[in-house]
Amino acid sequence: MEQNKSTKQSVFPNINDNYEFFKEHIGLDSGNFDVGVRKVKVLEKDVHFYSLNGLNDTVFIIQIIKEIVNLNEKEKPSNKMLDIIKNRLVHQQVSTVNTLDEAVDQLLSGLMIVLIDGEDTGLIVDVRTYPGRSPEEPDTEKVVRGARDGYTENIVENCALTRRRIRDERLRYEMMKVGERSKTDVCIAYIKDIADPDLVKIIKQELNDISIDGLPMADKTVEEFLVKQSFNPYPLVRYTERPDIAATHLLEGHVIIMVDTSPSVIITPTTIFHHLQHAEEYRQDPAIGTFLRWVRFIGIVASLFLLPLWLLMVLEPNVIPEAINYIGPEKDSNIPIIIQIFLADIGIEFLRMAAIHTPSPLSTAMGLIAAALIGQIAIDVGLFVPEVILYVAIAAIGTFATPSYELGQANKIARLCLLIIVAIFKTPGFIIGITLYVLFLASIRSLNTPYLWPFLPFNAKALLQIIIRTPIAGAKLRPSIVRPQDPKRQ
Repeated sequence: MEQNKSTKQSVFPNINDNYEFFKEHIGLDSGNFDVGVRKVKVLEKDVHFYSLNGLNDTVFIIQIIKEIVNLNEKEKPSNKMLDIIKNRLVHQQVSTVNTLDEAVDQLLSGLMIVLIDGEDTGLIVDVRTYPGRSPEEPDTEKVVRGARDGYTENIVENCALTRRRIRDERLRYEMMKVGERSKTDVCIAYIKDIADPDLVKIIKQELNDISIDGLPMADKTVEEFLVKQSFNPYPLVRYTERPDIAATHLLEGHVIIMVDTSPSVIITPTTIFHHLQHAEEYRQDPAIGTFLRWVRFIGIVASLFLLPLWLLMVLEPNVIPEAINYIGPEKDSNIPIIIQIFLADIGIEFLRMAAIHTPSPLSTAMGLIAAALIGQIAIDVGLFVPEVILYVAIAAIGTFATPSYELGQANKIARLCLLIIVAIFKTPGFIIGITLYVLFLASIRSLNTPYLWPFLPFNAKALLQIIIRTPIAGAKLRPSIVRPQDPKRQ
């Protein structure tokens, strides 16, 4: 029963041939314990129910089989068995299938396949119930006030969480399968009369062109195929685990990509300023939201430029203004300052990684070890001067204050590059380094979207909305960068 992969095998009228196909292709009754078949006799015809343990709701399956078997007592043998059984399938999602290849794909996705002897068409019943956790607030996007639900690893549940917030008949969920072996469900979400059709078309084409065995890393793998980021550390898409943030971006004209098994969704297209905003700013009054935004901006700028600027002042004391000439190291050290900074910065990365892998009951002990033993003793033995610890800690806090984890890590790499340039070329290096950094960001485009918009190209009104958290009622226009079909908010 070998067949060309480009040719799809139609459903056999002989039900035993179908059974042999499943045995050969998915190891039914021999290689896969979780694939099962229930054979029953209905109106003198053999009927097979194929299901996948673990991804099916057993209660639904039992109820459906019971209803079909009861046909023996209520109906007479007929040559319209497909219509009779389809009419008695007590489920809201029933469809037909004409090829066994599609039937296998649906079966391995958790749907039940019903095949009838003498029929060249099968039935698909959606009885999926994926294992997973309940929606809960994401750890990386907590707010003081606001919703506590977050996306889970179940793509159907994630679609429902978004639909709950946008009950618009024009909200579209287009599902496709990606991965030759994994056949992972990927959903493209957008609002039909708002999102740019060209953007939707590009995303669909890019997803269809993905050629890979599977998506074990889910949305991250999709991102790398979608934006072709290569070794550019700066994030070209935004991730969120909050349905309210995803719904907000859908209403602005963005396109959302959901990948099954991932608790986060991809927002496209994005600029660097999308990664600088946090839901907390919109859960507070505009004045408080603006204050929080400015504090966050200061922290991010400090994480990037504070250490290189301080290093420059240490290397060239003549550039220090008289009013702040006390900021340099009070004592000399045998270890160059640049080496101390790198050691301290890498040490913080060690602590961050250790915190991720340390069980919660031991995290407090680890913090005491890091602060009391490593930090203080390193200063006492002369490995670090106190000022290095201070400024590295400020830069680290600014990194942690960055709403986007990916942007925070990218900024750390940029900071280390600036430190190296300053250490080699001093004042000219600082100026050239910042210039090259801005030019690099300006050259980045995410799905044909300028990364520094609305700063470059300049858009005064849009830039004002980034600097100041304007009242929702005053925001009458959608961001022009996503090229919405309907630019006005209704």
